[in-house]
Amino acid sequence: MSEIGTLATLAGVLALSVISPGPNFVLVTSTAMRVSRRAGVAVAAGLALATVSWVLLTEAGFALLLAPGTAAAEIVRVVGAAYLIFIGIKMIAGARKPLPQGSSAAPQAVWAALRKGYLVSMTSPKSIAFYAAILGTLMPAEAPIWFDVSIVAIAVSVSVLWYSALAFAFSDVRVRRGFARVKTGAETAMGLCLVALGGRLLSST
Repeated sequence: MSEIGTLATLAGVLALSVISPGPNFVLVTSTAMRVSRRAGVAVAAGLALATVSWVLLTEAGFALLLAPGTAAAEIVRVVGAAYLIFIGIKMIAGARKPLPQGSSAAPQAVWAALRKGYLVSMTSPKSIAFYAAILGTLMPAEAPIWFDVSIVAIAVSVSVLWYSALAFAFSDVRVRRGFARVKTGAETAMGLCLVALGGRLLSST
């Protein structure tokens, strides 16, 4: 396969990985609805930074260290599962609190949202499996600089466009009003999903 063909394949695989539902989707949409559009975009930025980090690690060969079954992968799996459970419990605990008024967020809240997005993606077993077991095997062993730069650019573009679109869509006034009516049940359900996912990851071997 030519380098252009390989690049197109990798772009498609990256897009499918980003778009597929998972903790990232729950985090960015719930933040956009519960906090603000600005905080949702901050989560999207954190997820995009994590995507770039994973691509760079894959290109450098470090993703192989996190291949399924390795000690490093097990450590990240446990840490990631615990973090998902923590976020889920916090979401459940705050389910009865009213939505904040206005569309802005304090700078510290924005930074916290960005950091949360980055940590969730970097400790996600889904990310580990994808980049170590899938993307790592598709990456050419000796690719030219332009190829590596192109993969990073594609990863940034796909991640930013998708997650930012989610943040804008779910922070719409009409969506927030609708969410406010079912906030307690919706946040409890989303929190339970995150706790369940974290518990499943902890119990998996």
